[in-house]
Amino acid sequence: MGFSEFAKKVTLLFFLVQLSLVNLCFGARKLNSLYKPPSMCATYHNGALLEGNLPVSILWYGKFSPAQKSIVSDFLLSLSQGKEQKPSVSQWWNILQIYMKKAGKRETRVVLANQISDKNCSLGKILKKSHISMLAGRANSKLGGLNLVLTSNDVVVEGFCMSSCGFHASDTMPKSAFIWVGNSVTQCPGQCAWPFHQPIYGPQTEPLVAPNGDVGLDSMIVNIASLLAGTVTNPFGNGYYTGSDAAPLEAASACTGVYGKGAYPGYAGELLFDSVTGASYNAHGVSGRKYLLPAVFDPSTSQCATVA
Repeated sequence: MGFSEFAKKVTLLFFLVQLSLVNLCFGARKLNSLYKPPSMCATYHNGALLEGNLPVSILWYGKFSPAQKSIVSDFLLSLSQGKEQKPSVSQWWNILQIYMKKAGKRETRVVLANQISDKNCSLGKILKKSHISMLAGRANSKLGGLNLVLTSNDVVVEGFCMSSCGFHASDTMPKSAFIWVGNSVTQCPGQCAWPFHQPIYGPQTEPLVAPNGDVGLDSMIVNIASLLAGTVTNPFGNGYYTGSDAAPLEAASACTGVYGKGAYPGYAGELLFDSVTGASYNAHGVSGRKYLLPAVFDPSTSQCATVA
């Protein structure tokens, strides 16, 4: 066999191997795209929901820049606007109104109330969960409502990165609900900042570009939105959820990892793309903002729903 003939056979073999790999990858992606999560049912347990006008107060614990604060405040303002370019944050919020309607409650309208800064970290930079309850009490406005405690990237909270990226809970005296979310960008981005950072486990796909150019804050928005959905529909543990009382799946936690159509583990789904910044998003907000919001469980279709 001459050298040229041998080279042709090697080239052909290489081509066939590459073609097989392409087909294998395509086939795997096709199978994953056909994945459908098991059907569920969101059960209402006859408890109180956060209906009507809902004042939301924020306590900023640690150092946050004005630009970072505006990303969060604009998101909260976007929930009740409805005049932005579609798909919008308010459309996402309207999915949750289905829960209210089914329970015979009033629609929930978020109103941005107090904003308090504790940039010097008065309780220190290593917090227990009980500290979060104390901080939520400080944020509480005279209007009542929901308190949001946000900690900066150098504050360590009990359970952060090990069991959660945030949580919602309630106090009994007076009865009120609160949410905590931490900035994970320097502590555990592989756990709490996906899909804007490569995950610590699973498929190592390229991370998405954050829509507001801040991986930490854009990831906080994802977790704030998820917990806000769960808090409004299950504020005191006896609202809407599926599964056991000890480990309930709520409006957004039932759809973890889903952001667009065709999502499967390791793939966020079909999203909108900003050709100028290269960012991925699925909802428009006020002031020209773009956000990536998690899917929420739609009780009318028993499916995870997105707006994009």
